[in-house]
Amino acid sequence: MAHATATKSGVSAVGETPRLPVSHVAAVVIGNALQFYDFLTYAFFAAQIGRTFFPSHDASTSLLASLATFGAGFVTRPIGAVVIGTMGDRVGRKPAMILSFALMGFAIVGLALTPSYAAIGIAAPIAAIAFRLLQGFALGGEVGPSTAYLIEAAPPARRGFFVSLQYATQDAAVLAAGLIGLALANIFDARGLDQWGWRIAFMVGAAIVPFGLMMRGRLNETLHEGAVVEADLGPSGLRPYARVAALALAMLGAGTIATYVMSYMTTYASATLHMAANLAFGATVTVGLCGVLFDPLGGWLSDRFGRKRVMIAPWAILLAAVFPCFWVITHFRTGVALFGATAVLTIPGAIASASVLVTITESLPRRVRSGALATLYALAISTFGGTTQFAITWLIRATGDPLAPAWYMAGAVAVGLVAMMLMRETAPGRSGPKGAALLPAIA
Repeated sequence: MAHATATKSGVSAVGETPRLPVSHVAAVVIGNALQFYDFLTYAFFAAQIGRTFFPSHDASTSLLASLATFGAGFVTRPIGAVVIGTMGDRVGRKPAMILSFALMGFAIVGLALTPSYAAIGIAAPIAAIAFRLLQGFALGGEVGPSTAYLIEAAPPARRGFFVSLQYATQDAAVLAAGLIGLALANIFDARGLDQWGWRIAFMVGAAIVPFGLMMRGRLNETLHEGAVVEADLGPSGLRPYARVAALALAMLGAGTIATYVMSYMTTYASATLHMAANLAFGATVTVGLCGVLFDPLGGWLSDRFGRKRVMIAPWAILLAAVFPCFWVITHFRTGVALFGATAVLTIPGAIASASVLVTITESLPRRVRSGALATLYALAISTFGGTTQFAITWLIRATGDPLAPAWYMAGAVAVGLVAMMLMRETAPGRSGPKGAALLPAIA
């Protein structure tokens, strides 16, 4: 059953490869960029945010309250995933993406403009927590509809590349957050950072919200557009996909731990290895730059050589490199060692990341794709993203071993590697008749 699909960008006849305008891709991936920008901005300025909303005579108490507020966002992510992700399956990808982005922008602006505790008292921390919970809800519903949209709107032979732009924009946001954080730290003194510096950093991210909403409003819907009705192609219900869900959680959990270990490098370099602040910030810039360069390469390779090869080979290299890289960092404690080892650990994960996400998305039927992917992703982020840096800090303190992050990361990578080996190939033209049944092309 084939269709000719008419879109605003042109008409694709049967058998032709549809085109996905650059503006549409940008509209989809902009939400992921804002998500990671906010994450690192909050992490960089957690101390200033703590003093603003949770003042205390004990600086550590103020910081812990700030970090607890940050962690509260992880609690509402699965709820947002179920609500907004399911909306993407029932109402459409486009309205779900618009809702998640609007809520995200409202929460970021609200947090940045909330007066301090000194100005409005207990209402300040209550508002900060409420905005953080709302932001977690919005972010939980972002990945499912946006990734489903890219899979359905992109040319089948280029799905890997287009999905890789999700991660590339995240890493671009990491890079931007690192540079902006470093610039503001050099411009403002300690008092200025407490009063305005951290707020400016958030407002920089919020400035793109109106443009993002306008761009998403112009998207075409893909939920039913030109698609074979998948309900007739595969088994009904979710039970047949339980194996896919379990393997997906293992892969996403491993990737989340690896990502958050790398995001911890700035704190690790400064707090554990006592390296200079400029070198510590440089580690974050290195992570972002490597991701921007190698995420799209991984997506392109997955389209050319298949998903499994481009997942397994880099992930195996990463497993072999974890301990040598951390040993080099802890032994030499120089900028060259830190930046070089960080790059070596970041690049394999960046190359494999798109294959993981596109494999999971292609393995799910269209009728539940948005909600199921959003829920799996949110569960992985909430479970492992919210605990990784705490676990690493605890392990270092409990063992006194600066290589503790390597043990934690290596264990996660090993579990992810096994899951990748058990996952079925999903690339169009490589999965066989059975796999192809779950991969209807937009034609």
